[in-house]
Amino acid sequence: MPGSSPVTSRPVTSRPFTRRHFLIGSGATAAGLALYSGEIARHEIDLISQTLPIANLPTAFQGFRIAQISDIHLEEFTEPFFLERVVHHVNALAADMVLLTGDFVTHGSLSFMVGQRAAHRCAEILSTLTCPLRYACLGNHDTAVGAPLVISSLTSNGIPVLVDQHVPIERNGSRFWLCGVNDPGTTNPRLDIAVPPQPNAPVILMAHEPDYADAVLEHPRGKLVDVMLAGHTHGGQVRLPFLGALILPPMGKNYVEGHFQLEHMQLYVNRGIGTVGVPFRLNCPPEITIFTLQSA
Repeated sequence: MPGSSPVTSRPVTSRPFTRRHFLIGSGATAAGLALYSGEIARHEIDLISQTLPIANLPTAFQGFRIAQISDIHLEEFTEPFFLERVVHHVNALAADMVLLTGDFVTHGSLSFMVGQRAAHRCAEILSTLTCPLRYACLGNHDTAVGAPLVISSLTSNGIPVLVDQHVPIERNGSRFWLCGVNDPGTTNPRLDIAVPPQPNAPVILMAHEPDYADAVLEHPRGKLVDVMLAGHTHGGQVRLPFLGALILPPMGKNYVEGHFQLEHMQLYVNRGIGTVGVPFRLNCPPEITIFTLQSA
C-alpha cells in the first residue's frame, strides 16, 4: 500500500541441542521408567491359564484346578497390601488346590528381626486363602533367613510345608501324589524320599529352583515325576527388548519362565509375585498361574 513500510521476515533460529538438554531428557526418561517399573509394572498381576495333560490321570481329577503362587518376598519390597490383593485374586479363582513354591521372605539388606516379622506376616495373609488344600515348599531365601522360622510360621497358619515329603491328594477313591523337596539351591534334596517308590498314580513335584529339573531327570525316581512346578527366576524381573533378562540367579538360567516339556516330565516356571535386588519389574509382570489337569 502507498506509504506503508516494507514487511521483512526474520529467519527462524533454533536453540542448539546441548549436552545439558540431553542429560535433562535422559534423566526425565529414566525417572519415568523407574516410576513405571517400580510402582505400576511391579503391581500388575498377570493371570496365566495352563493346561497340564497327564498320562494315567484318574477320571476324578479331570479338570482339577491348581493355583500357583511363588516368590512373594515379603516385605523388603513386596508390601502386605499387594500380597492381600494376590490372595483376593486367587480366592476368586476357586481353585481345588493352591501351591506356594518358595521364597516367602527375603534374605538381604534387612535385619534378621525384620525377616522374622515378615515370615509371620506373610503366613497370616496366606491363611486367608479360602482353598482348604494348600501346600508349600521352601526357597533359597527361606533357608537363608531360617527354615524352622518359615516352616513354623506357615504350618501354624494352616499351610503344610513339604520338605522331602509326599502326600496323597485323594478324590472319590482316586489319588495323585504331591511331593516337595528341600531347597535345591542351598541344601541337598532327597528326591528318593520326596517321591514314593511305587506311586501307581501321577506325581506332581514342587521344587523352588527350575534348573533342578535336570537333576530330577537323571535321578532314578525322576522317571516317576509327571510335572515339576518351580519359581525362583522371577522371569528375569527386568527384561529389555531384544536383550531379554538382564540378570538370572544361579539354578535359574536354563529354564527362565513358562512351560517346558523335558522328556517325559513337564516343567512350569512361575515368574513370582515379588522382587529382589531392586523394586522393579519391566516386561515381566507378577504372575498367578492356574493349571487345569487333563488326561493325556
